Amino acid sequence: MHMSSRKLKAAIIGSGNIGTDLLIKSLRHGVHVEVGAMVGIDPASDGLARAGRLGAATTHEGVQGLAALPVFDDIDIVFDATSASAHARNDAYLRALRPGLRMIDLTPAAIGPYCVPVVNGEQHLDAANVNMVTCGGQATIPMVAAVSRVARVHYAEIVASISSRSAGPGTRANIDEFTETTSKALEAVGGAAKGKAIIILNPAEPPLMMRDTVYTLSELADEAAVRASVERMAADVQRYVPGYRLKQQVQFERVDGLDIPGVGCVSGLKTSVFLEVEGAAHYLPPYAGNLDIMTSAALATAERMAARMLQQRPVRDSATA
Repeated sequence: MHMSSRKLKAAIIGSGNIGTDLLIKSLRHGVHVEVGAMVGIDPASDGLARAGRLGAATTHEGVQGLAALPVFDDIDIVFDATSASAHARNDAYLRALRPGLRMIDLTPAAIGPYCVPVVNGEQHLDAANVNMVTCGGQATIPMVAAVSRVARVHYAEIVASISSRSAGPGTRANIDEFTETTSKALEAVGGAAKGKAIIILNPAEPPLMMRDTVYTLSELADEAAVRASVERMAADVQRYVPGYRLKQQVQFERVDGLDIPGVGCVSGLKTSVFLEVEGAAHYLPPYAGNLDIMTSAALATAERMAARMLQQRPVRDSATA
């Protein structure tokens, strides 16, 4: 059997908005990954009902219920779309049972290395646990990295504005983790010497689409080169998040002697990038681009991991494959 027709089985923990959207995306776009199990804690959740109708095994008894499912032995990849505190427990429990499991963490728990597919996706394909940062991180870190590859970035600040309707209980419980994890990843992945993240839950009706503003303060650099790098990076993100776009032209300002707390007095080039993320509306409305970019990034990461794992595995004969 040719590698391209082989698939690894995945489990999704969390039957809320993110988990359900991820389920539908994997069914529509999965090449090397198929969902074998959906895990929740609410027996009445829409996500579990949909998963059951779509042929996946389901349990409302959390990771203990997952471990009891017959399909558990066939699971290679686990997506965790719960909360930061729950992920730490889930990872410890499942890893004790199956040390070789690959965990893709859609919470801000950050047990494993940060992963932003378009920036460092190839670097962590063998990691036991990868962290998808946050929705704001997935949207903005590529832009900071785009500036970083042209000029050294002293400081990066991002503001992620999402519709309050798209923020479920998991998102709301993780606001502090969101700002901390995103800030750290702006430095570790984006390349900024210092990062700061702000999230705004916008209650406007009708709901507004996800908007992200990225400010960087870098060494003086050729503005055309920075703009070209940003536009190239935006096109790269669009390959897995089609609704990702620059809302307007990149803006530049030369600053002299700006005092930034925790950084000091800095001069150089201020770059402002304005983004909009429209969701693909697989399960959630188009305004929920914040959730769409997380599930799209997670699936893109899982597909790369699975392709690598399949390359490393012997191909069984056609009678058993």
